[in-house]
Amino acid sequence: MRTVDVARGAGYSVQQIRNLERDGVLPPAERTAAGHRVYAEIHVDSARAYRALAVGAGPVEAKQIVRAAHEGPPARLLALLDAVHARLDRERTRLVLAREAAAQISVEPIADVRPADAMGVSELAAALGVRASTLRHWDAEGLVVPDRTAPRGTRRYTPEQVRDARIVHQLRGAGHRIEPLRALMPDVRSGHRRDTVAAALAAREAHIATRSHALLDASAAIRAILGPSTA
Repeated sequence: MRTVDVARGAGYSVQQIRNLERDGVLPPAERTAAGHRVYAEIHVDSARAYRALAVGAGPVEAKQIVRAAHEGPPARLLALLDAVHARLDRERTRLVLAREAAAQISVEPIADVRPADAMGVSELAAALGVRASTLRHWDAEGLVVPDRTAPRGTRRYTPEQVRDARIVHQLRGAGHRIEPLRALMPDVRSGHRRDTVAAALAAREAHIATRSHALLDASAAIRAILGPSTA
């Protein structure tokens, strides 16, 4: 096969195929007397495996896994694949827990609010099991912005803000990044907690499912690289 044939078979550009060969994701191609690359089916399988793994595990791990398929031993390849699957399993477990907790938190009534119900940074950090610096970071990012007391501007979290912090804590635990949470929290604070948080968790679940399906596709390509005789 020519470079363009491998590119078409894997859904990449010609330059991307050359880059993957340079990075060791594709085994070195044979050369004609004139210096032209000659590829085989294993190069297409390798590029397909990398493409799927880049979705399922990320590009850095994808390169490590495909290189391991070429270089061996098989135990290292299996260990790398098991680590990716285990991470996805942990993410699914955290997602289930976050969905249950967020559903309970978001419908908690806030009534009979008293000044004494407010919490300081250290108190809330201890209640959530996070560092005080984490709460300050959420404040700086606009996720959970507490009130400030005079004259020194000490942070004090109202019961509503405590509830928002608990929701952020659960969503962060489920794998949500800061930027999407920054867009989500205004809706949470405006009273659309349950539907908004449920939608965010559903999006996270869909993302995990996409990665899981990508790993299935990668497994078929990796099996083709190893050949039927590999134990």
